[in-house]
Amino acid sequence: MSTYHEELKNKETLRLREIQKELPSFTQSFFRGIAQTTSTKTRLAYAYDLRIFFRYLYEEHRTLGGVETKDLTAEHLNEISSEDIDSFMEYLSYYIRPDHENPAYGKEMHNDEKGKSRKLAAVRMMFKYYFKMKVVTSNPAALVDTPKIHEKTIVRLDVNEAADLLDAVETGSKLSDREKLFHEKTKKRDLAIVTLLLGTGMRVSECVGINIKDLDFKNNAIKVTRKGGNEVFLYFNDEVEEALTDYLEERNNTDTKDEKEDALFLSNRGTRITVRSVQNLVKKYAQGVTVKNISPHKLRSTFGTNLYQETQDIYLVADALGHADVNTTRKHYAEVESYRRRLATSKLKLRKE
Repeated sequence: MSTYHEELKNKETLRLREIQKELPSFTQSFFRGIAQTTSTKTRLAYAYDLRIFFRYLYEEHRTLGGVETKDLTAEHLNEISSEDIDSFMEYLSYYIRPDHENPAYGKEMHNDEKGKSRKLAAVRMMFKYYFKMKVVTSNPAALVDTPKIHEKTIVRLDVNEAADLLDAVETGSKLSDREKLFHEKTKKRDLAIVTLLLGTGMRVSECVGINIKDLDFKNNAIKVTRKGGNEVFLYFNDEVEEALTDYLEERNNTDTKDEKEDALFLSNRGTRITVRSVQNLVKKYAQGVTVKNISPHKLRSTFGTNLYQETQDIYLVADALGHADVNTTRKHYAEVESYRRRLATSKLKLRKE
């Protein structure tokens, strides 16, 4: 695993320990118990979601309301029914998140079906663990239905829009006067990033984690660390190779904050570029090209669509995108298949002319 991903995991571990201090002490056994089967990132997400659940108990529960989170024991979980968890789902629609720096103020929070499902998954996992360990006598979370998620239309760039985006990055013609001042300094880097995202379908987190040593121009391949820590090689075409080679000439002459820094993509400060910075630069260039709300993930969807249209092989697309379940891929590209079927049907003739 690269140094970047090790550092990221260490930061997540430290943050998880901080959040656990805000949870009941008995939850430490839960996080230890699932450590071998979940990633640090997943456990951190559970910790955030369980913090909201225990805040709900303090604010709303019929018997546990007013009981400080630090005073809760595992046995208190027996006082929670499936109806209580249903009420928690309703609570998530709108609640006020406390502001510890300004107690008189708070932030209004909303959750859609996806947010509610994720938080229910955390509660379910906790009850499943303690039911298995025979700490609780029942598992009420298992009785609560997962909110029905309404799938959003997959947003992607068409061929002309993708070409226009690359032109916009290269020329900076769609930028504001202020943005043009910085464009000359970053255009080779930005073009390499956008071309790489469109040409490989990698996640933005995978992109920022790339080191120079991960490049293999002999095979036009690049090593990335996927979710779960697996390292795989993604292959790229001549356009990506040209953009990377052009940028590397500049990168190799750039001063880094740390002389040992091997990150492929650097910020203006000479440090590894962040996920947020890549998200911002993609949005900046896309705004002048299309009315669609384009993010790095939309570039990933664009790659997946193009690859599926070229190959008609859903398993190949799933492998290229790193989807563990091909049904995830099939769900995303079902409308592409539906469009092809409609097109084919429209060409059928029932009567000879």
